[in-house]
Amino acid sequence: MRSTSSTYRTRRVIPTVAVLLAGALSLTACGDDDKSGDNGATGGTETGTTVTLPKLNGKSLEIAAVWSGAEQANFKKVLAEFEKRTGAKVTFVPAQDPIVNFLGSKIAGGQPPDIAMLPQPGAIKQAVDRKWAKPIGTAAKAELAKNYSQGWQDIGKVDGTQYGVYYKAANKSLIWYNAKVFENAGATEPKTWDELLTTAQTVYDSGVTPFSVGGAEGWTLTDWFENVYLSQAGPEKYDQLAKHEIKWTDPSVKDALTTLAQVWGKKDYVATGALQTDFPASVTQTFKGGDQPKAGMVYEGDFAQVNIGTAGAKVGTDAKVFPFPAVGDTAPVVSGGDAAVILKDSEAAQALATFLASPDAATIQAKLGGYLSPNKSVDNSVYPNPVQQKIAKALIDSGDDFRFDMSDQAPQAFGGTPGKGEWKALQDFLNNPKDIAGTQQRLEADAAAAYGG
Repeated sequence: MRSTSSTYRTRRVIPTVAVLLAGALSLTACGDDDKSGDNGATGGTETGTTVTLPKLNGKSLEIAAVWSGAEQANFKKVLAEFEKRTGAKVTFVPAQDPIVNFLGSKIAGGQPPDIAMLPQPGAIKQAVDRKWAKPIGTAAKAELAKNYSQGWQDIGKVDGTQYGVYYKAANKSLIWYNAKVFENAGATEPKTWDELLTTAQTVYDSGVTPFSVGGAEGWTLTDWFENVYLSQAGPEKYDQLAKHEIKWTDPSVKDALTTLAQVWGKKDYVATGALQTDFPASVTQTFKGGDQPKAGMVYEGDFAQVNIGTAGAKVGTDAKVFPFPAVGDTAPVVSGGDAAVILKDSEAAQALATFLASPDAATIQAKLGGYLSPNKSVDNSVYPNPVQQKIAKALIDSGDDFRFDMSDQAPQAFGGTPGKGEWKALQDFLNNPKDIAGTQQRLEADAAAAYGG
């Protein structure tokens, strides 16, 4: 989705995780089991008390994140619980992508937020290198040790020091579909890429455009590429490309782009105006319009459930999901996440980081839907529908065996900046999927500049 240092140690993907996800998501056929309402939210914010927090009456905090809409509103309910327990006042500061640039402006102006939610491990490293980030304290580290697998702790570290608390995770290997469209077309859930192409043709033949793509935001396109590349080229190549140990002119990249072009370059397979369609609209237009929406399927992570709810559709009934199909031997499993990083060290900031590392905070947002926590102490039953429960269980059960989003492992100039680097190159490729060689050359030139050679 967005950038990281080459020091980040990626995780080995094993078939067990893909099998777990496939079995978990098969439950979506049982729509009657979903009692969650349109967006899967219970509306409750009550949570247990597992962590002791200090009294902070009179203290004020600012926390910045790029979240908007329902995601921001739900997170504010978490902050409200922190305020209730401590007496502190917390202000949410809406940030823009790339958040490191946003924070740089705030810091230059002498007004940095106390905490920032950083969506890339690379952004954490940048914050450390620029001496913005402050180490996580003893209490928060204790919560991390108790509630997180070693893998999720490690990706919040820079040179062995803990700077990030991964509050939010994402399963980014999912394709959501309009159940009525599939039913009318007689389409079935595919398990392989070839089956996906067959399903797409079946949907097309029924009179509905197969795919909605949010191409106005380049990170959605990097996610498409990463799933194809991980499954087709394999984990070892994935790790090498993520660190720029192999070039983007490598034949494995050509293979992945050629595969992507089977969807992006197929006439009328992608809803019109993809490059002007942002991510939320790409989801909502798949589930609005009854059985004649603008598209039958949309690829993106578990967080798309929030936007599905905005469209008035019900997860598990109107909107169903299947794992991203296997292009190679194994279906891909790609994860992402957002980490809390302290920029102004204080008792209050450390307390908020501690709270975000606890199951108390994650439980509040888990109940509201459209959210996935890497915190293994969150009771799986609090997720508001069977789909989310199974996706969450698969993430926790995978332990350290996950692959983090590749573009999040790149320097932000390449993997996390609108209008530049990988985001721009893949937007250009979406516009002209025949230009595989030119796309590779642009990707390599931008990567070489960003990685320093």
